[in-house]
Order: sequence, then structure tokens, then C-alpha cells
Amino acid sequence: MSIYATLWKLKFPKHGDDYPGCEWIAVTAQGVPAHIGAGGDDPFADFLPPPVRAGKDGEPEYLRAVVFVTEQTPKGTPRSGQEYVNPLLVLSGETYARTSFEALHARLCDALRGDRPRVAATVNAPDGRTRILFGDGTEGDA
Repeated sequence: MSIYATLWKLKFPKHGDDYPGCEWIAVTAQGVPAHIGAGGDDPFADFLPPPVRAGKDGEPEYLRAVVFVTEQTPKGTPRSGQEYVNPLLVLSGETYARTSFEALHARLCDALRGDRPRVAATVNAPDGRTRILFGDGTEGDA
């Protein structure tokens, strides 16, 4: 049984930037309910934020965590069969709830981009080719 519940799945530019001809990849937000690992020994403490305490009404206000993965992210490590290998991003449930979609989108695109330079502009040449200009001064064909 999985500790995750799928919250949503959206397509993002595969390498973090949208440009003509870019590839797209599905990113899935996997929520971890607040009660997971809360009773006694926590087998998930090494790869998830701490469990969430109950609020005033006895129910937790937030998820324990939200883990963002692509369809290519493997699940299962020597440490735990529930751990994703190199997830894009792991947030506490409270941080997820308080983060705007715009800020979350930027963080996920940064994670997808990795160490590649950011796309600064695209140029449509008269011959029909499209050039991509990167923030580090390099360029390439779309």
C-alpha cells in the first residue's frame, strides 16, 4: 500500500522552459496524509518532513508532505520502498498550502531545468528557423 495520494497531474516543459518545439512531461503532486508516521517510530522520517500535529478541532490542518515527481521518477530505495528516487521537490504540507501556484510553478520549472541555462528569448528567423537564446549568452536551434 502506498503512503501517497495523487493530488494533481499537470504537463510542464520537460526542461523547465516553454519554447517552440519543446517537449512536455507530466508532473504529479503526491500528497502524504498527516497521520502517516505519526504513531510511534516513524519509518519515513529520513525522507519526509515531520508528521503534522492535530489542530484545535483534533484534525491536522495540513498534509504531512507533498512530493513532486515525473512519470520517470522511480519509487523504492534501499532505505524505503515508499521513497521516491530524486523527486523534483518535497514540501511540507503547510509550505505547499501557503505557496502560490505561480511560485510553485517557478520552483518546479527550476527543478526540471536543473543546471541548464534559462531560456531568455526565442527568435523567428526569416528563413523559418527558430533560435533559442539562453540567459548565459549561448544559443541553439529550437
